[in-house]
Formats: sequence, structure tokens, C-alpha cells
Amino acid sequence: MSISPARAHAAYLVNAVLLHGNSLNGSHASTQAKTVRDPRTLAAAQSLAYGTLRIAGRLRFYLEALSGRPVAELAPSELLGPLLVGLFELETEASPAYAAVNETVALVAHDLPRARGFANAILRNFQRQRDTLAKRIETHADSHPEARWNFPHWWLKRLQQAYPEQWQDMVTQLNGHPPMTLRVNLRRTSLAAYASLLNENGLPCRQTGEIALTLMQPVPVSELPHFSEGWVSVQDLGAQHATPLLDCVDGMQVLDACAAPGGKTAHLLERHELDLIALDSDAKRLTQVNNTLSRLGLSAKTRTADAGKPATWWDDTPFDRILLDAPCTGSGVMRRHPDGKWLKRAEDMQHLAQEQARLLDALWPLLKPGGKMLYVTCSLFPGENVEQVDAFLARNANARLEESSLPGSTERLFVHAIHPGPETDGFFYARLLKT
Repeated sequence: MSISPARAHAAYLVNAVLLHGNSLNGSHASTQAKTVRDPRTLAAAQSLAYGTLRIAGRLRFYLEALSGRPVAELAPSELLGPLLVGLFELETEASPAYAAVNETVALVAHDLPRARGFANAILRNFQRQRDTLAKRIETHADSHPEARWNFPHWWLKRLQQAYPEQWQDMVTQLNGHPPMTLRVNLRRTSLAAYASLLNENGLPCRQTGEIALTLMQPVPVSELPHFSEGWVSVQDLGAQHATPLLDCVDGMQVLDACAAPGGKTAHLLERHELDLIALDSDAKRLTQVNNTLSRLGLSAKTRTADAGKPATWWDDTPFDRILLDAPCTGSGVMRRHPDGKWLKRAEDMQHLAQEQARLLDALWPLLKPGGKMLYVTCSLFPGENVEQVDAFLARNANARLEESSLPGSTERLFVHAIHPGPETDGFFYARLLKT
């Protein structure tokens, strides 16, 4: 039996996340650079890995039940990736059962010959016991919350405390597949013209925002008409709210404090003529910002720097507007980054909250009187959102929240807590005015 390159790389990616604590995107890029050249193989591997990590809680329960031992005691540990990917294919019927079993066993036998029989037994027994195991999860959900909801127990507990009536729907949304939403560059085309162009190319879409089109089916960006010429960018609808909420006008001095990968930076420059500085502390991620701006024909001053240490990069010119898209748990975008829920730990919340407060306090003096800062996270947790803003206001007498409306809405609010739904990820926005 030949080994499927896509399955082998998917198993590698799952192990990279669950065993070695590496990000999925970083591991995928590393794999692509070193060994895999075929884009179809890469896409198939990524699809399998993403799917496996989305329901890894359930799959690990199956593996423990079938092996009779905790996953942490699985020996050799490298079996984890191949077996979880094989179980995912059987659970979701992503591949014919015979292919999922035979090719997974072949993969295990190639790298770990002595584990061939064990892998075969796990997968064959799962086929026989699948309904019984699934029923056990449903009838004993309180005893197996990670298997039932596919999120770590600490994560579920925090969400239940914050949203006692809504947490189940939120988790269900975050376990689904994200929509592929496009931001049309009005400097190059119009919304209606690009929608027609998509339909002409067999890519049906619907309008979901002022300049947003959501595809009925995701496709590689290479299939988007004129993508390389900068006519359109991929950006979640919730993320597209940042630019209108920042309330810029042409000619302003603007800071994008944590700019990578550059979607919000580009949106600001598509909409306004600004003197904009885009910072990021990671030089590799800042390269993404530069690549995005180049593709769109836009320009900004990009600098690798820690926004929380202005003495290393600021020239004493105060800003009219500051966009602080702060580092956070990413709990609102887990369907796009399913590795994040298994990589983050409960203690990370405290470290991230300290970093958010540090950045807020360091950047606030850089804002002109009458200027505005937009505090943004892609988190659902109040400790990173409204509680962070309340604490900042208590520390700064010259700061107050300013009411604003989301695009397309007349409702004016002091903060916008956007929950994940069919058309948007989870985001938090608060606009702070310097009095």
C-alpha cells in the first residue's frame, strides 16, 4: 500500500501542534519549504490537519477508550498524529473507510513498523464501536466536556461563566468552518462589478457588508479574479469594522501598533490618504504587511519595533488616531485557528492581560488631545475586553469611551462585543477619546 503524502503531512502537522506545541501555520509553512511542493498535496494536508484539530477533543476520547490508556501515555507518542487523522477520516467520512484504515496503517508501518498491528486494531475497533462511543459522549457529557465540545475544560469554564445562556451556541459556531469573506478594494473596482466578476467565474457570492462579499464556497486565493493585482483581499467581516470605527479623515497621522498580518493596515489606506506607521515586533510577520501593501499598491512606514517601548521608535510627533489590535487568546477566531485552543493555557490569560495593559498605557501618551484610540481584540473573554478597558479608564482621567455604531447599524454603543456567527468571527471594539 502506497503512502498518501497528504495524510503523512497532516499527521506531521497534528503532531507538531499537540506534541510539540508549534502553531499549525508555522509548521505548515515549514513543511512546504522543506519537503512538499505540490499545492494540491499541501491543501489536502492542511484540510485534514485543520479538521482533525477542530474535533481533537472527541478524537482523543476515542483513542483513549480504544487503547485503554491516556493519550499522554501513548507509546510511541508519534503515533498520535496518524491515528487521530485516521479517526477523523472515519468519523467524518472524509475518505472511504477502507482507504482511511489501510493508508493510515501503511503510514504507521513505514515509520513505526512494530506499531502496525496496534494501529490496525484501533481503527478496526473504532469502526465496530463508533456508535457506542459516540453515545457515551452524549449521555455523559458532563464527565467528558472536552470530547463533547472539542475545547479545553478551562476554556469552556471561562466561557460558561461569561455567557451562561450563549456559550453552547458560541462553541458550536467556533467548531464550524469559517466563511471566506472578501474586502473589495474600491480604489480598483466597485462592489457590484467585482460581484459580477465572481459570478462570471463560477464563484457565487453574497454581499455581507458595505464592501464585503462572502463566497458560497471557499477557494484558493489564486482563483480569485485579479487578486494579484490588488482588487480584493480576504478579511473576515468582523475585522472589516476596524477602519470605520477608527473614524479617520484624510491627512491624519495614524499608528497601527500591532499591524501584522496587515489586513487592517491595508483597509485604512484603501479608504483614506494617511501618514501611517505600521509596527510589529516580529520581523517575519512584518514582511507579510509589506507584501500585502505591495500587492495592493499602497504605502506606509513599516517598522519592526515593540509598540510598548516608544523610546525605541517614536519621533515625538503625536498621532491623531491609534489602532491597537492587541495580542490576545484569539478565542473569537478559533475556527480559523483550531490549533490555538490546544496551544493556549489558562495561565496565558494573565500574561496576555498584562501585555494588553502595558501597550495601552505606553501608547496613550502618544495620542493628541482630542485624538482617538481603537482598542481591538479577537477575544470573547471579558478579562481581555471590557474589564481591560474599565481598568484603563480607572487609571487615566483624560480618557473616556466614545459611542459608535457598526457599519449598517444605527445602534450606538460604547463597546461592541461581536459574537461568532455564520458571517463573522468574534471581536471586541472600544473607541477611547483623549479629552
